[in-house]
Amino acid sequence: MRPFTLNYAVPRGLCNAVTPYHFDPARQLNVLANGRPAVSDPDLLLAVGTTTSTAGSATHFDD
Repeated sequence: MRPFTLNYAVPRGLCNAVTPYHFDPARQLNVLANGRPAVSDPDLLLAVGTTTSTAGSATHFDD
């Protein structure tokens, strides 16, 4: 019998989305290619809405 929660806890595969930022574990936030925090780019925030980190909870925001 498979526990119900495993239907949501196991990744379904890699996402094909490309983001212009990546998670910096040392700084614990998403950064742009030039090293600036992703939340400092208003155009990026308008385009993607938020810069949710995948390092922890899906509800933890870097901004």
